Amino acid sequence: MSHSTTPSAPDLSTSTSSVRETVRRGLALSPELTQGLAVTVALAALMTLGRVVVPVAVQQTVDRGLGEAGGVDAGAVALTLVGCATAVVVTAWAARLVNIRLFRASEAGLATLRTTAFRHMHDLSVLTQTSQRRGSMVARVTSDVDTISQFAQFGGITLVVSLGQIVVSALLMAFYSPMLLLVVLATFVPLTMAVSRLQPMLGRAYLAVRERVADMLAAISEAIGGAETIRAHHVQGRTAARIDHAVEEHRRAGVRAHVRSTLAFSTGQLFTGLTLATVLAVGTWMAAGGRITLGQLLAFIFLVTLFTQPVQIATEVLNELQNAVAGWRRVLDLVDTPADVADPGDSGVDLPRGPVTLDLHDVDFAYPGGEPVLHGITWHVPARARVAIVGETGSGKSTLAKLVTRLVDPSAGTVCLDGVDIREVRFATLRDRVAFVPQEGFLFDADLAVNAAVGAPEATGASILAAIEDLGLTGWVDSLPAGLATPVGPAGSSLSAGERQLVAVIRAYLSDPDLLVLDEATSAVDPRTDVRIQVALERLMAGRTSLTIAHRLSTAEAADEVVVVEQGRIVEQGHHRDLVRAGGT
Repeated sequence: MSHSTTPSAPDLSTSTSSVRETVRRGLALSPELTQGLAVTVALAALMTLGRVVVPVAVQQTVDRGLGEAGGVDAGAVALTLVGCATAVVVTAWAARLVNIRLFRASEAGLATLRTTAFRHMHDLSVLTQTSQRRGSMVARVTSDVDTISQFAQFGGITLVVSLGQIVVSALLMAFYSPMLLLVVLATFVPLTMAVSRLQPMLGRAYLAVRERVADMLAAISEAIGGAETIRAHHVQGRTAARIDHAVEEHRRAGVRAHVRSTLAFSTGQLFTGLTLATVLAVGTWMAAGGRITLGQLLAFIFLVTLFTQPVQIATEVLNELQNAVAGWRRVLDLVDTPADVADPGDSGVDLPRGPVTLDLHDVDFAYPGGEPVLHGITWHVPARARVAIVGETGSGKSTLAKLVTRLVDPSAGTVCLDGVDIREVRFATLRDRVAFVPQEGFLFDADLAVNAAVGAPEATGASILAAIEDLGLTGWVDSLPAGLATPVGPAGSSLSAGERQLVAVIRAYLSDPDLLVLDEATSAVDPRTDVRIQVALERLMAGRTSLTIAHRLSTAEAADEVVVVEQGRIVEQGHHRDLVRAGGT
């Protein structure tokens, strides 16, 4: 079975079709973003109509109110002002509703996107997860989604409003003076072409910014997670230099992107100034010749601003769009990464509870890009057997444990539980029946009770205390400041390495597995605690199938069978005393 490595690098092309496809797929992943969009667009259209009320009011006031032959028509001016004020109030009300609807839709849609990306990230195999930097993975469901949020809440509707504003302004300008509209279009078309040429360049620049953000988060998260090692080896200087380099690269990418966006904005400002100057010159000439009234000319100048303003705004919205598309692509890149260790779901098999048999048939395994580490492993473990796996470092012991617990899948061959290919067993059943206790069990930033019950969420305080008593750990728990309610700190930092292993053993005990896989889970505890845990593990393993990666002679001696692994192959099997007599590996 083939294995996925790291996701492919995002395509740097930012052509119109590519942007459209990215947005289409992004919206499909977050359907809430488009729910109720028709109403939001209608309200946005009402906003747009409200913005052209002022130019019309200026024209009516000047031509009908102030320009009447008999003097100022106070009634006409008052009526126009009341109408204008009403339109402004309605526009403000519509703008408020648009913003509320946008925030609600965008937050709901992006929460769905974050959840989808996060869940898929957890569906990826351990190999795929570890092949990427932690900061980069975190960035895809945090800062990359934030860039989409900014565009969804402001940029998207701004584009709609701007387009509507351009159309309505153009229609009014055509009504007042088709000739002056042609003057505006003569400068607008070159600006549109200039902005469209800048789009691919901006896209590449903002994708580079997103990548540098991921690099920076990766460097910082590693420095925080490895703080103890960094201090112990006195490499603070090198670590700081690496972070400084990542921050500097992010700064440079950000500056490059903003310089290019400033070029787009400046281009818009230039064409807007030229358009206004040209319209004022031509309009004055037309007004002097009686081809247009003074009110129409003033209204037209207002409309030119409304017509060209969206083009200037579009350059900034374009920046947000390119940033959002870059973020969307990185999230989609994560979602598109195939889940090479996939849950068969409803089509999978549910195995009944009870002592389990384990069979490996011609199993090969190679880590991505590396040489094979397991070769043709064929192995049968009967139900209720206690097996110790021994071998030198790098011989393949831990890889066998990962295959049996389906943290990875074999490159060739099959791993079977009770005769069923493990790839066909639903995860819900597999995780209930198989428990893995690593040397360094991960603890969450919660109290001891919560961490102990990770594999048994239905466990009560009484059942946890009963398990602790069976394991002979009551004295240890009572010695903690708050007993079961003692906080363990981030990643269990408030506990010693040995105490973290104790919690892992309690966790396995509560999960009540049928197959127990132990990576010498008591290697970091003191001898007295070791004895107590060994007694407890005897009770836990009774009637169950167990595999122990053994680093101690006593573990091998107590096993029903010892499996010796050497260079990815099983070279010996049998009881400890028989293997010793044989004088082999």
